[in-house]
Amino acid sequence: MDGRGCEDYRCVEVETEVVSNTSGSARVKLGHTDILVGVKAEMGTPKLEKPNEGYLEFFVDCSANATPEFEGRGGDDLGTEIANTLSRIFNNKSSVDLQALCISPREHCWVLYVDVLLLECGGNLFDAISIAVKAALFSTRIPRVRVLEDEEGSKDIELSDDPYDCIRLSVENVPCIVTLCKTSKRVGKVLHSSLQTVLHKEESLGPKRQKVGFLG
Repeated sequence: MDGRGCEDYRCVEVETEVVSNTSGSARVKLGHTDILVGVKAEMGTPKLEKPNEGYLEFFVDCSANATPEFEGRGGDDLGTEIANTLSRIFNNKSSVDLQALCISPREHCWVLYVDVLLLECGGNLFDAISIAVKAALFSTRIPRVRVLEDEEGSKDIELSDDPYDCIRLSVENVPCIVTLCKTSKRVGKVLHSSLQTVLHKEESLGPKRQKVGFLG
């Protein structure tokens, strides 16, 4: 109905550095889905179980402005589900070099706060968000830090004033999510509906969704 074959993906538009007061940002449009992601780098304390690593924290805003289906608790529950999925993807060594975020073991590290805002929801939500987060992290600049230690052993943190003197995270191993739906034999019955109705019902046709990550 919209010109795509069964194995064709929706057109993806990616734009980085779209929010000026962040460490990194990106906006992704995938079909009728519009996602904005901002990253803020702040100093924190490493987690006890991972004293030599920094970490990422995610917040996903599924407001009713994106779609009426997010009214009430629906948007909050979905936002929590997406945030937990992103946390599992990014807070492991195979995706991001978390040790690069460590400033001083057990004392100081970089914490990347990743805020995801759903501007419009038209399907492939996990897919679009994973692309947007990867693009935002790619554009993130983290100030370079020097740890100064005096004769008594006390440490002082010195941040570079040069905006170009920074470290960049490698996102080469960060997977993108592709959502697959297994449709029923009744899928052909909706093909005579209007395009808008088809796009709205496309994901609901599959009673079960599987999310697959890939590198590329």
